[in-house]
Amino acid sequence: MEKYKFENNIPTLEEYKYLCESVGWTNYMNFEVVEKSLSNSIHCITVKDNEQIVGMGRIVGDGAIYFYIQDIVVHPDYQKNGIGKDIMNLLVEYLYTNAPDKAFVGLFASQGKESFYEKYDFKDFSPNMTGMFTVISKK
Repeated sequence: MEKYKFENNIPTLEEYKYLCESVGWTNYMNFEVVEKSLSNSIHCITVKDNEQIVGMGRIVGDGAIYFYIQDIVVHPDYQKNGIGKDIMNLLVEYLYTNAPDKAFVGLFASQGKESFYEKYDFKDFSPNMTGMFTVISKK
């Protein structure tokens, strides 16, 4: 973690757009409401190389029972350097320090990334639970 600067702060809209574009998420985001979404985060980590953002991760939820790890993203030029692992370590540490006993912590893993999150004790509980979601489309 010495090489990069890890901070407990929310990325700017421009920084968030930059990271989303770098990993191909642009078509899945409504950038008109991103600032509100980011400001409603429970906890957020940004990672910078000098002053350039290279990664982030955040926790969203109700702050009492339900917490979700969201937007774990590392710019492709910086992947495979342990940055994602360091972000997850910081987020999990935050949850163990601040979330109450029996808190539910969820996340959606991108295809092929499941084993990364399994290292943090996240499990696919199929067939007992089914992870489901929908996306509102107003077109």
